[in-house]
Amino acid sequence: MRRREFIALLGGAAAWPFVARAQQPAMPVIGLLTATSPAPFAPLMNAFRQGLSEAGYVEGQNLAIEYRWAEGHYDRLPALAADLVRRKVDLIVAMNPPPALAAKNATSTIPIVFRGGDDPVGDGLVASLARPGGNLTGVSLADDVTAKRLELLSELVPRAGMIALLVNPNNPIYAERVIRDVQEAARTKGLQVHVLKAGSESEIDNAFASLVQLHVDALVVAGDPFLSSRREQLVALASRHAVPSSYAWREFAASGGLISYGPSLTSALRLLGAYAGKVLKGAKPADLPVQQSRTFELVINLKAAKALGITVPHSMLLRADEVIE
Repeated sequence: MRRREFIALLGGAAAWPFVARAQQPAMPVIGLLTATSPAPFAPLMNAFRQGLSEAGYVEGQNLAIEYRWAEGHYDRLPALAADLVRRKVDLIVAMNPPPALAAKNATSTIPIVFRGGDDPVGDGLVASLARPGGNLTGVSLADDVTAKRLELLSELVPRAGMIALLVNPNNPIYAERVIRDVQEAARTKGLQVHVLKAGSESEIDNAFASLVQLHVDALVVAGDPFLSSRREQLVALASRHAVPSSYAWREFAASGGLISYGPSLTSALRLLGAYAGKVLKGAKPADLPVQQSRTFELVINLKAAKALGITVPHSMLLRADEVIE
């Protein structure tokens, strides 16, 4: 064989791996959009990744995730959603209704899988739960139980006559619904409710200052994404001011909060990951009914109760899914 032909043959052989690599399908990219900050959300991402792995996807191996955090600033969501659309991600995963609405407004072609509230139809995300239509589907959390949290807190602190409700004014649709439900529940129990609003860290501090001035007996914190992202701040302030408080998610009670009642976020995020995997494999959101996560958890922190001088009724301990000692 001539030298020139031999070199040409070697050159062709050397190119084979590159040709094969070029023919491999591109790694799919998920754009994850959330109103919160990375740190409080980290434990829940493990549940989401578990759901993805059940569908055959592992981040860094055969899947990439682009993260967009609004850090509690809901006004940033439209720009973050538009950025993911410009990057032509294969799927947008939106945590909570506000990010989902921002994503819906940004694209009608890229599939969107959301973690919604108790009423995705009323929130304007889908046409119906059974047949979503359009490019959105997801997992709905039956989190319309703030009134139930008021009842549980009243049972735990029977001396409480005035209870405060903390909501985020930057999430007005959800806040208005929660205020209405809690005020109605309070009327039936003969309780007074004072509504406090906080959409930033400093406003949370101010809300607790008002709470002390009003001599409020107990506090219900709404299950808003921003308020949930300020878990450590809220629990610390409730402890410092010795205010018995009720929260939406078990993560609050695990962080030192008195009591939590609501749907399991880890269960919902695992479902969400599995649904995202289905869409990546070619399923159309319009054909996938919105799943409803109805795994509820009542969690009581006995250490917090003792610090507040509260004796938890035995009947409540028996109903609890988890008791933290």
